[in-house]
Amino acid sequence: MPISAIIVLSSLAGLVLILAVTIVSIRMYRRHSFLHRLFKRGNDHVHYAFIINPSKPNAKRLKGRIRKYCAEKGLKDITFINTELDKDGRACALQALDDGADVIVAVGGDGTVRTVASALAGTCHAMGIIPIGTGNLFARNLGIPIDDIDSALAVATSHGSRFVDVGRLEMLDSEEDNDAHAFLIIAGTGFDALMIDNTDPTLKKNISWLAYFVSGAQHLFAKKYTGTVTITGADGQTRTQESIVFRTLMAGNCGQIPGLSLMPEASWNDGLLDFEIIDTSGGIIGWANLFGDVLHQTITHKAEQSPLSTNSKVEQLQGLSAEITLDKAAPVQVDGDVLGETSHIRFSVEQEALCVRVPDSPQE
Repeated sequence: MPISAIIVLSSLAGLVLILAVTIVSIRMYRRHSFLHRLFKRGNDHVHYAFIINPSKPNAKRLKGRIRKYCAEKGLKDITFINTELDKDGRACALQALDDGADVIVAVGGDGTVRTVASALAGTCHAMGIIPIGTGNLFARNLGIPIDDIDSALAVATSHGSRFVDVGRLEMLDSEEDNDAHAFLIIAGTGFDALMIDNTDPTLKKNISWLAYFVSGAQHLFAKKYTGTVTITGADGQTRTQESIVFRTLMAGNCGQIPGLSLMPEASWNDGLLDFEIIDTSGGIIGWANLFGDVLHQTITHKAEQSPLSTNSKVEQLQGLSAEITLDKAAPVQVDGDVLGETSHIRFSVEQEALCVRVPDSPQE
């Protein structure tokens, strides 16, 4: 190999090494600054109940890490409650409250966080989050550290909270299901629920949230849905659209996913839900246009379609509630948990019903 080529390759390798060291150094500095700011808030010495999903990898080892962290910080009043097949996060949180816990910490993914939140909404008891799930979307939207257990623990066990909205989904035609299911991120019917329901659990463990895209690709050309949508706006006025054809209809409390913005104007404490009605035509061209729309609003931070779109439709509205009547039953999901099929849905929101420990709070 010529000397000149060796020099060029060595220079490139040196630059890559310098870049890597710089990135690592910046991340370490940011983490140090983040923890220093949190430690200045002071630990909250109260009774903590950690609700853990034992099916998550390293859940047993994580318990030991939490015990060690709490011992180092002088937090002695802690308990652990495992979720079970017939005992979800809601049941565990209610048990923790009965046992006198002051702060309930959800240790798991968005499903565990959602069910714990459903029990705490309206109680003024603070909820902490240790995100160890696949997407951890609610934690991401609130700025809670991902893949950094100590930092997440520092947030959960120190003073500093915000009140956030809680969305509700009701299946009105179900005699067996009379619950108003809580959601913190996005609930929906149609393609999104179908995609989630058919995601391979093994693939999900191996490639994380990207597994949803693999499942989605299998249902790009599934049949569309038709229904009547009535949305109650912030001013209390209702707007009804009949015979709407769509692929998916979603209600969002917050709309950021890794790298993309599904609902750029959604806010978790504005007392409103962001409704998004999506349709595509023209086969794969329509889906490509839809992806372009998502990229466009991710860049512009505005709920608007790309001016280049031709075969996709994204209608975005805000409101206090919505009621959807479908021509045929469709699957529904809340924060990634599929509830089954229904043809009559109501979405609503409870403003600032849930107190959550976050990195930044109004008191700071």
